[in-house]
Amino acid sequence: MKTIAVVPAYNEGRTIGTVLSELRPFVNAMIVVDDGSRDATGDIAKHSGAIVYRHVLNRGLGASLGTGIAAALLHGADIIVTFDADGQHRASDIPALIAPLYDGKADVAIGVRTKNKRAMPTGRRIANTMANVITFFLFGIWTRDSQSGFRAFTREAASAIDLVQYHFENMEVSSAILSEVTRHKFRLAEVPIEPVYTPYSLSKGQGFREGVRTLVRLIMYRVLH
Repeated sequence: MKTIAVVPAYNEGRTIGTVLSELRPFVNAMIVVDDGSRDATGDIAKHSGAIVYRHVLNRGLGASLGTGIAAALLHGADIIVTFDADGQHRASDIPALIAPLYDGKADVAIGVRTKNKRAMPTGRRIANTMANVITFFLFGIWTRDSQSGFRAFTREAASAIDLVQYHFENMEVSSAILSEVTRHKFRLAEVPIEPVYTPYSLSKGQGFREGVRTLVRLIMYRVLH
């Protein structure tokens, strides 16, 4: 089965080369979506062996994932793994993440950052818990890490998931994906992973303030729809 990693990236020239070098042994191909970066992200990714798609303008995480997933399907992916470009994920967790899909036990898997709970900063832990609760009440699906960017999809699940309808640009797309899992009644597996927190990855991820903004946008979306 062909496994392709989709890596959304915006101004990630500092880390993208290292991330791709770590990814390469665990996947058959890597697709980087350069979301209008102003640095050398796209060039570094290309020289690191990735297939690069570029947005002329910065369109946000939701659009980047949509572009990357569509591209992976065009390149014949049987399993698609989404992977952050900031170095937060361990590529060595990929075999465990995709195992439920290979075994036919799940259609979608999400990497749950629970192997070392103390590693997650308190503010981020609180924001993530709030997002889990709100995602459950708004979309009817419970997961221990609704905002994780480390996921895997079968080809069938990736083909069915429609992110365009949500018009989400940023972190709230993670909840939109879970909404699609519920809508299509896909089987979801939660796989414990161990994140890598560095000052850089913490600066790029979703802190408490961004978490609150994400929650507000999710509530507004649900009220309007």
